[in-house]
Amino acid sequence: MTISSFRLRNVLPLLLVCSSAMLAACGGAASSSSADAETTPALIEAKSALAPQPSGDAAQDGINWINYRRQQIGESVLSRNTRLDTAAAAHANYLRSNRVVSHEETPGSDGFSGATLADRLNAAGFGFRQTGHAYGEVIAATHSDSGFAAADELITAIYHRFVILEPMSKEAGAADSRALGGSAYFTADIVADGLNQGLGNGNFITYPVANQELVPTFFDNDGETPDPVPSRHQVGFPISIHADLVSAVTVQHFSIRPRGGAPLPVQLLTNVTDPNTPQSAAAIIPLDVLAAATTYDVQFDGAVDGFAVNRNWTFTTQ
Repeated sequence: MTISSFRLRNVLPLLLVCSSAMLAACGGAASSSSADAETTPALIEAKSALAPQPSGDAAQDGINWINYRRQQIGESVLSRNTRLDTAAAAHANYLRSNRVVSHEETPGSDGFSGATLADRLNAAGFGFRQTGHAYGEVIAATHSDSGFAAADELITAIYHRFVILEPMSKEAGAADSRALGGSAYFTADIVADGLNQGLGNGNFITYPVANQELVPTFFDNDGETPDPVPSRHQVGFPISIHADLVSAVTVQHFSIRPRGGAPLPVQLLTNVTDPNTPQSAAAIIPLDVLAAATTYDVQFDGAVDGFAVNRNWTFTTQ
């Protein structure tokens, strides 16, 4: 039986670069979990005709899975860019060579390709054409050979999710560097070259999407840096809403309940209460692990860019 373990360290936020300022869109995160690879939700769902099928290339599978989730929620897919692939591959090889999980590289270390993501993008020949742009990076270290599982674990981790599901992002590069008999380092670099295409003012998407099935019941938050729920060792699957990076989300009411049951206690993440949550997103994290094979009802009321919005939707756990 194959055991899959993940380490998701210090997610590099989408850095929003405008003509006059650079703003951090979210903070760092990390997560770790162990699961039977045969029962990982992503691998079960991959058996569906609607999901992408394994290609044998973990990096390609990771991008395909990210795009599958983005399509599910009504976002544009990320085009694969060979120069972003080059930057991701150089960093993934650095991580493998030095047995570290970090977004920073140390000059003089084996495989050094640039101290920061910006340096590595430049070294790979990737140049932004627009004054307004954003870029970010997510990393998973795993013993699994599945790019699907690595990508889905990154999407589960809430601070990583904010980067991966950013509506304005349009391009990505990915790499998977494997040590013989050891960990594999999946790295994805994601960019928005120009901030004029997204969902539009007042619009937002949700994750999980309405009527989604096989949603995991839990999230191992203890590895998060910072930990979004430091009082708990394991929590329920996060539920989130995402507007364009340049938008502002405010929350009046955000709740989850099992069908026919009472609202669950949750940790609310907004930019007002959590500096690691971008102003364009919000999330609730159930304080207890969700029940298996159960339908949950979610209600959100608030505003996006000053427009009053509300949405009710359901999903079902694995």
